[in-house]
Amino acid sequence: MRSCCPGAPRTSSRVRASTFTPRPLIQAIIDCVRPTADDTITDPACGTGGFLLAAAEYILHEYGNQLTPEQRQDLSSGGIWGTELVRNTARLAAMNLFLHGIGQPTGPALVRTKDALAAPPDKRASLVLANPPFGKKSSITVYGDDGSAAREAIAYERRDFWVTTTNKQLNFVQHIASLLEIHGRAAVVVPDNVLFEGGAGETIRRRLLKEYDVHTLLRLPTGIFYAGGVKANVLFFERKQARPERPWTEKLWVYDFRTAQHFTLKQNPLTRAALEDFVQCYRPDEDRSKRVETERFKAYTYEELIARDKANLDITWLRDPSLDDADNLPAPEVLAAEIVEDLQAALEEFAAIAETLQQARGEGAAGEAAPVAE
Repeated sequence: MRSCCPGAPRTSSRVRASTFTPRPLIQAIIDCVRPTADDTITDPACGTGGFLLAAAEYILHEYGNQLTPEQRQDLSSGGIWGTELVRNTARLAAMNLFLHGIGQPTGPALVRTKDALAAPPDKRASLVLANPPFGKKSSITVYGDDGSAAREAIAYERRDFWVTTTNKQLNFVQHIASLLEIHGRAAVVVPDNVLFEGGAGETIRRRLLKEYDVHTLLRLPTGIFYAGGVKANVLFFERKQARPERPWTEKLWVYDFRTAQHFTLKQNPLTRAALEDFVQCYRPDEDRSKRVETERFKAYTYEELIARDKANLDITWLRDPSLDDADNLPAPEVLAAEIVEDLQAALEEFAAIAETLQQARGEGAAGEAAPVAE
């Protein structure tokens, strides 16, 4: 998520409830990538730490009794870390990690407060989990000495990026690609525009397909994020050794979890069980050659992908019967009720976070127990 940043005198950040990652989706992603005790794990847009906490919980549950003292030390002193732009949100993430046994009062800060895109990574990870904030352009509000404000587009000039762009999501894809160590793996939530946008988007997709193993794409349904109508996906890929003579992506497996799926935040919320078929199709810890196509799970070769206009990965093949028959659409009052429910759910989530931040500020000691790098 993104929340207000009262401590920054020259910049401000917009609240973006749309980027809360549903817990069932986080759990399904974790069940696919299966973090290990030897992984180094990061989230460059960690918000309140949902992905990091889920990864830590998975490791403790799966390997708890088998963890060596060295692995436990690594887990609590830097094996898991995050980056967050907003100071108060970063403090909450650090506190959440500390309360779950990740981090030490006098140890290194596990959540850094900074713009992850501003510079190349100084530390790489074997596993990156992220849901970067939505919003097409990177921008910052700059306040002048006279109190006037102006928004300025940010185009990050980084030598490790394939292309310069002001598109925030495309920059996060490039950053995460750079953040991975060799053989590292990533699972990243991206909006649809990352899959089809031309120009810089096409360049990034072609480079990613050639230089990384982009193996799985999960098309997500609408109604699972706090902003109605948000169309997003989860892109899974791995970094490999340089191999200029041959592309690393052989097949991209696409799971269509969007067509004919209808979720709301309250009446019909997303559940982990609803994602079980995807996890089974993903076949965690198995060779991907054993994957089998189904009605919702299809494979596309590298040659097929790059032959598509602009290397467009916005791939669909199923038809939604409800879209072919207007009589099957929900009644207007039902749609209105769903919108109200979504707004109420978002407000409740913000209220809970505000209460937690207030308690943390009142206690004071929480900030010392969970150090945050400024």
